[in-house]
Formats: sequence, structure tokens, C-alpha cells
Amino acid sequence: MKKTPLLNIALSQLIASLGHGDTVVIADAGLPVPPGVPLIDLALTRGIPGFMDTLNAVLSEMEVEHHLLADELVEKNPQLVEKIDALALADQRTLSHSEFKRLTQSARAIVRTGECTPYANIILYAGVAF
Repeated sequence: MKKTPLLNIALSQLIASLGHGDTVVIADAGLPVPPGVPLIDLALTRGIPGFMDTLNAVLSEMEVEHHLLADELVEKNPQLVEKIDALALADQRTLSHSEFKRLTQSARAIVRTGECTPYANIILYAGVAF
């Protein structure tokens, strides 16, 4: 049995398959999933699992080089941005929500949570652990 906290098979397989610069999106329940982008749908009910719980689980296995947030998240939900900042991830960048959605088209996968907070989305860029 695995020693790391992440138990979801699809998430573990995704993370194990990532190369340097590949992207993974952790999304709220409302972010549209572009055609052709694999969806790992974890959403059970409103708020379950939450964005931060999912992000923490993914970060237990994924090396992150940098990440992107929508400007609208920074403006409309600074409390969530503070929680993300507390994780001390490297190199945070922001861009418009429309540009964020455009970039999801090239993601290796989108992980949908039950989060119902507007703009609670992040794009994680895979780093190298050596």
C-alpha cells in the first residue's frame, strides 16, 4: 500500500505520468472542461471535496515549478489566495479568467472538486524533483 496521503488511483497515475512543464488544473465545480481534456471528477456534493483539500492531496505527490491563478480570484476571494500563498508554492502568476480558461485546453487533466467558490481554480506546472 502507498505511503503518501493520496489514495485516488486516477490522480496518482496522472501525477506519475507528468513531465516537466505539463499542467494540471484543479477546478471548482463550475469551470468548463474543454473537449478532449481528460476530467478526473472528484465532486460528490456542494463543497465536497473542497479546493484546498484537493490541492493539498495533489501537492503531497506533485513537484510544482509554478502556478497560475485568475486575477478574478485575487480580487474576489483574497481569503482563498492567502491559503494558497501559505503553501509557499514557487512562483505564482496571475492572468485573466478568460485567458486561464484558454490555457486549460492544453492541460494533461482537469481535476473537478465540489468547490462552489467562484474562480477557485489553479493551474499547476510540473517541475522536476532533481
